[in-house]
Amino acid sequence: MRRSWARLRLSALPIVQCALGAALAWFIAHTVVGHTQPFFAPTAAVVSIGISFGARLKRSVELVVGVAVGIGIGDLFITRAGTGVWQIALVVAVAMALAVFLDGGSIITMQAAGSAVLVATLLPPSAGGGFSRMIDALVGGLVGVVVVAAVPLHPLRRARDHAAEILAVMGKSLSDCADGLLEQDPEKIRKALDVARATQPQIDSLRATLEGGREISRISPLYWNSRPRLERIRATADPLDNAVRNTRVLLRRSLTLVNDDEILDLRLIDEVERLGQAVEVVRKMMLADPGEQPDQAEAARVLRTVAKAARPELVAGAGLSAHVVFAQVRSIVIDLMQVCGMKRISAMALLPPTVPNPHVPPED
Repeated sequence: MRRSWARLRLSALPIVQCALGAALAWFIAHTVVGHTQPFFAPTAAVVSIGISFGARLKRSVELVVGVAVGIGIGDLFITRAGTGVWQIALVVAVAMALAVFLDGGSIITMQAAGSAVLVATLLPPSAGGGFSRMIDALVGGLVGVVVVAAVPLHPLRRARDHAAEILAVMGKSLSDCADGLLEQDPEKIRKALDVARATQPQIDSLRATLEGGREISRISPLYWNSRPRLERIRATADPLDNAVRNTRVLLRRSLTLVNDDEILDLRLIDEVERLGQAVEVVRKMMLADPGEQPDQAEAARVLRTVAKAARPELVAGAGLSAHVVFAQVRSIVIDLMQVCGMKRISAMALLPPTVPNPHVPPED
């Protein structure tokens, strides 16, 4: 029930947008344009707005083109060949083939097929001209864009929440991994690995949310000033994805390490634990508003502490899996520093060298 209510809260505004868009599209097509049955207008509005956050402009264009293709093909064939079993099969096949040829997107293809079926069955050419239906689809698509611009979702809040959720899972997985290494408990590490592997849909959702936020920041005057910050968050998507992937590798090799009873320096376990704590700081940074702490500088400072301790002495004489875990700790630190706005080459320079420099005397 909690997950269901959470989904409903997250989709509340898109539902309101769809309801308003459908009603407004029907009103314009029926009252202003004068169409008696503007079926495609509210349908186009709902599809163009949708529950999903990203690519609404693209969906609107695909929908209008798909409806136009379906109606055009349907009117052409049904007017000349009539309505029947083989006519419906032919109309759907030709409409979908032409839609795939033009674009290949799922919306344009399905709308072309659906519109062709409607023309061939419920709304034959005798019930109204194809041109008026295309106008209805255009009205609905435009209304959808206007509603999104006038009643927009916050382009930053959802992206920050998605990124913070991913970082929360990542930080907990690393902390559980450290506990599993200390306790030699493979089941604890396995559970952490399973949870980390399940984050890919969240990462995909983050990318879609970022694209949707970018779209809203372009079409809605309310959020034009949010573009610079949105671009900074967009720049974190790839390094965050890399950090999660490297975390999965770390967890997988930690599981192998425990199963193989490899000797492990306790300082490396402490390093994994500190990395998990640093991820929590990065998560809080992602949610912080401008001027609040922790900011990017504070998060980077915590990560530099982890980086400084990631020295090759932690895996001196250790086996292959321990070396992989050590390498992944360093890679994750680099990824997270990029999330904090640092260039990759600068982040790499903060890590201790893995091969001692013969010209530098050893530390006491």
